[in-house]
Amino acid sequence: MTDLPVLDSDGLRALAQRSAAVTAACACAEADLSCWTSTPLSFPESQLKDVGTLLADPYDEPGFAEYHPHGTRYESGDAPIAPRYFPYNRCNVSACAICGRCYLRYTEAGGYFVDRRIRALNRPGLVVDAD
Repeated sequence: MTDLPVLDSDGLRALAQRSAAVTAACACAEADLSCWTSTPLSFPESQLKDVGTLLADPYDEPGFAEYHPHGTRYESGDAPIAPRYFPYNRCNVSACAICGRCYLRYTEAGGYFVDRRIRALNRPGLVVDAD
């Protein structure tokens, strides 16, 4: 069980706006994380602190339905960020302790692998409150 606050679309959008306003150079911003990717080995994960979660109920298994009303795909940089849909419904939101940039993170688990995935949260216009 986590004591992180559950973020709604407005809270997520506010974090995206805050993150988009950061202009300082930082090691966390060196890789292009505009779309979902495996966390790069060079990424400074130790700088991140979880600030919220999109997992509404830790006792409920979130679904795998994705939200792409305009033909985007999981790996699209302009894919909507829909908190009730995969993979967002499994994410925590982390902020860099150095610069304040925010990231969405979750763990992809398959039959024989575990992959920590990450996406920058810096485009508030992509956050949607889809049912």
